[in-house]
Amino acid sequence: MRIAVKYYLGQLSLILCSLSIVLCSLSLVGCDKKKEDVTVIPPLTSPLSREYIGFGVITASFTHITAAPVDESPSIGYLRRGSLVRIIKRQIIKKENNFISWVLTDGTADDINTGGWLKEEVMDIYENESQARTASETVLK
Repeated sequence: MRIAVKYYLGQLSLILCSLSIVLCSLSLVGCDKKKEDVTVIPPLTSPLSREYIGFGVITASFTHITAAPVDESPSIGYLRRGSLVRIIKRQIIKKENNFISWVLTDGTADDINTGGWLKEEVMDIYENESQARTASETVLK
């Protein structure tokens, strides 16, 4: 009985070794084939871009654009609910015991010619322009 078990284990071992050699050979043959080139088209607003952080949609009924990220800064313009802005910088300011997040817009989205600072609390921020445009349309309805 022991001899038969040893014989079958030896045969099984030989079969497994042969199978592994065949699989290795097939994998090497598969490496020689040239793969098709795939064209990758990046999105219009690349997530790797460092030119902007995201796009904001104004949710407050009315807000001022300021020249600096402080409440005492003069107003240089205003925006209404649903306006779309491109955000290029975020800054957190400590005032007394509170932290206020401000964002700097460059004035390019929605044909706004005034860039400036807005409190982040007056907007929702989106990753790309198409999401922000959809949200803007929803806010305006």
